[in-house]
Amino acid sequence: MIEWLILLSNITTGSVRTIIALFIIYRLLATKKENKNSVIIAAIGIVVISVILSITGLSDFYRMVSEVVWIVICASYFQNADIRMSLFVSIFYEIAISLCQFLVAAWLGVIFHLSEFLNYGTAYGQISVWLFHALLIIGALYILKKPNMTGKTAFRFASIIVIITFIAIITLSQQTILFIADDTLDMWMILEVILMMAVLIFNINRQYEFEKELARLKTEQAELLERDYTTLNNAYAINAKLFHDFHNHIAFLRHLLSNAKLEEAIQYLDELQTPVQKITKTIWTGDEMVDYIINSKAATAKEHNIQYEAQVEFPRHTNLRSVDLCAILGNLLDNALEAAEQVPEKEKRFIQLTIRRINQMLIIKVENSFSNPIILQDGVLTTSKVKNGLHGWGLKSAQAAAEKYDGTVQTSYKDKVFKSVATLSYQCVSDKQ
Repeated sequence: MIEWLILLSNITTGSVRTIIALFIIYRLLATKKENKNSVIIAAIGIVVISVILSITGLSDFYRMVSEVVWIVICASYFQNADIRMSLFVSIFYEIAISLCQFLVAAWLGVIFHLSEFLNYGTAYGQISVWLFHALLIIGALYILKKPNMTGKTAFRFASIIVIITFIAIITLSQQTILFIADDTLDMWMILEVILMMAVLIFNINRQYEFEKELARLKTEQAELLERDYTTLNNAYAINAKLFHDFHNHIAFLRHLLSNAKLEEAIQYLDELQTPVQKITKTIWTGDEMVDYIINSKAATAKEHNIQYEAQVEFPRHTNLRSVDLCAILGNLLDNALEAAEQVPEKEKRFIQLTIRRINQMLIIKVENSFSNPIILQDGVLTTSKVKNGLHGWGLKSAQAAAEKYDGTVQTSYKDKVFKSVATLSYQCVSDKQ
């Protein structure tokens, strides 16, 4: 009877560990979220693993290995997770789980002066197992309610847990109430150090991947800017040529009107009107890259029958770097163009760009129409594309650029109007950096 109860306990706790592992992989690796079918299949796999281990009598080491393999399979198949990274997360997740479960059992033994808490085949051992898994579920629910726990926040949370377990195992080695073999303590101490290094390496790797993607995005933007930069130079050339020849145009129009050649005068004015219209519709901020972004996106909007309005009040001589403004403004306008283009009714397609300065704060607001349904994951807006690509990284790039100036990028939507607002703090300088 006891063996059946332990088997049932192993199946239940194993299912809890596996489901939480898939949730952690979803959060850390930004994969697809696990669904009902994946949870059911993951639990069935744990049943099979638990039964096999119970029949063969294999140790907990084989349980850990089996769970790691099964977690990686489920994450790869159901969540499209990278096998290499999901394997990395799964291995150190299982190490952390085993370490924490040992610490809970050991400290219960110290508190109640009972070594049976360390024997998971006894009633006291099962109490320690279920107490730990109750704490594990509470921790998972806490993370679930914190949809923004990614990046630095997740690293701090993991670091706090690792530090607590490190202090717990150091203190455990100094107590004299419960006998624990030195080899056992040394093994867990080594695994604790390895776990600390794993958390650090994972954070460094995430930062590296983010910086690499950000650098690639900036390179593509720079290549685009270099390839099409002649457009802006031509606009400046037209402006200079128009004003340089202005007195000649006036003299020739005076000649035509003096000789009552009205049709010729009107035709000549029509010829002058095209470059004048181009100049009057062009936004000039003083920052060439910002000018290029705003006006090139206006041309793109016109090609896709999107009404484009821009109201710009841009500060001069600030510490705002052009490359950061390009990352913010370019990505927000690209997302707006992509969303507005999907609106079936051409007359309802619009983009409104507003740039305002309030004291030492620059506000960049982009509003646009949209038709596709908004997708939320744990309360966070996400891309509607099948696979997260540059669209998702573009928003991260804009956010990273805004954070350099103690700013942020916020998004909201209402009544088929999507709004993105970037706020930046800037300082005035003598010369533009």
